[in-house]
Amino acid sequence: MVKRATLQLDKIPTFEDAKALDNSDVQNQVIASALRGQLEETVGNQQAAVPTCICLNLEDLKCFEPVDCQYERWGVIFRNALAIQPSNPAFPTHSGLTALMGSPKSGFLEASFLYPVNCVSAYVTSSQRIVLSAYDRDLQLLAQTVLPVANLANSDSALSPNTLLTVTANNIHSVTFCAFDGQFTLDDFRFCS
Repeated sequence: MVKRATLQLDKIPTFEDAKALDNSDVQNQVIASALRGQLEETVGNQQAAVPTCICLNLEDLKCFEPVDCQYERWGVIFRNALAIQPSNPAFPTHSGLTALMGSPKSGFLEASFLYPVNCVSAYVTSSQRIVLSAYDRDLQLLAQTVLPVANLANSDSALSPNTLLTVTANNIHSVTFCAFDGQFTLDDFRFCS
């Protein structure tokens, strides 16, 4: 069972919202690689001309590689991001071996979109409370999601590691992940138009 932490500024999430997000996992999603020319569709439907969701395949990144423009052709640019293969068992990955963390400034990571999106999500493991915030092109806050407590593996946290954080709003131009005085990892970063 996947645990989700969601807090929207304008709307109280419903069971139907979570169900709709789960359905988007299967339909019109593309796994986007950092390597040029690699593309894996998760649906066998070759007629889908434009994907509605892109999930980043972090496995092509080298450990300790700074991540910024590697996914620009997919529509996202990162700031203060580092690819890691966590050796600390408190920070397990959700899938594969590679995750992103905020670095060199710990506790912060930003993603900017070349074209506005309507939904952004990632599986997060954090040593502190973490806030996922979505902004419009004028940097006005659109929505926030909060992981209220740390969720490290092998801890007494009420939340399991790799909790799915999601923000939804029209015309998201950027998102930030902020864990004040903490460390966190992100995996399966996904955005939908």
